[in-house]
Amino acid sequence: MAYQTMLQEEPGIFIMAASILGLLVGSFLNVVIYRLPEMMRRNWSEQCAELRGEAFEKQPAFNLISPRSACPECRHKISVWENIPIISYLVLRGRCSQCHERIPLRYPLVEAVTAVLSGVVAWHFGYGIITAAVLMFVWALIVLAVIDINTQLLPDDITLPLLWLGLLINLNDVFTDSQSSIIGAVAGYLSLWSIYWCFKLLTGKEGMGYGDFKLLSAIGAWLGWSMLPVVIIFSSLVGALVGIGLIIAAKLQKNIPIPFGPYLVGGALIALFWGEELTHRYLGLF
Repeated sequence: MAYQTMLQEEPGIFIMAASILGLLVGSFLNVVIYRLPEMMRRNWSEQCAELRGEAFEKQPAFNLISPRSACPECRHKISVWENIPIISYLVLRGRCSQCHERIPLRYPLVEAVTAVLSGVVAWHFGYGIITAAVLMFVWALIVLAVIDINTQLLPDDITLPLLWLGLLINLNDVFTDSQSSIIGAVAGYLSLWSIYWCFKLLTGKEGMGYGDFKLLSAIGAWLGWSMLPVVIIFSSLVGALVGIGLIIAAKLQKNIPIPFGPYLVGGALIALFWGEELTHRYLGLF
């Protein structure tokens, strides 16, 4: 088709199209980020009530589609024009049109980051099916990072499908061969699992959650085992620097846990875009 030829021959148009798509997807990602943890909480409450033999009052449907988005303060239903990515936030000056409560800055930030990363993916990988796969990977990582920041949860509803999808995609050697993908999934899980148990045996405390194991396993399934050192090194380095900086700035007490998922996501993005180059340069030193 003509539009496919145009996207192939005009990289700038393709990058712009991917960025606009990312902006629209970012709006939906905000829905997932807000609703998925609440859906999990409601499901857990229902299961606990059932185990205790208590009656559980049936609640109205609450999922990624229903009910319609509304202001959490005044319950004003968000209209179409109030839901235009970034633009609506700027026009409304970051406040609800009815009660004038502040709209969290997270919403336009997620939309902007999704748009920028989508454009970078299009620029880096070019027009093709690989770009479509990478976009799904990156969008899932964005959701996981923000949910972990907000709730310190990495939902199985995202990490496990992401793991299986990575294994399936690499059956055709898209990012790495199938063997490397399988080893990456296993090594990703076991590496953090081993650190978790060593830390727990030495201190009696839990250093991280099982969601981190599953996330790194999914990253290993997508990128292969050879990229795991890059992911772990950069995520640990950035996590340590941010944690120390917050403690020094007296904004974080030493006993308050820091979610590790966002740093794993950052390490995964570095490995995705520059992992091979960094590995070659490191090996070139020797």
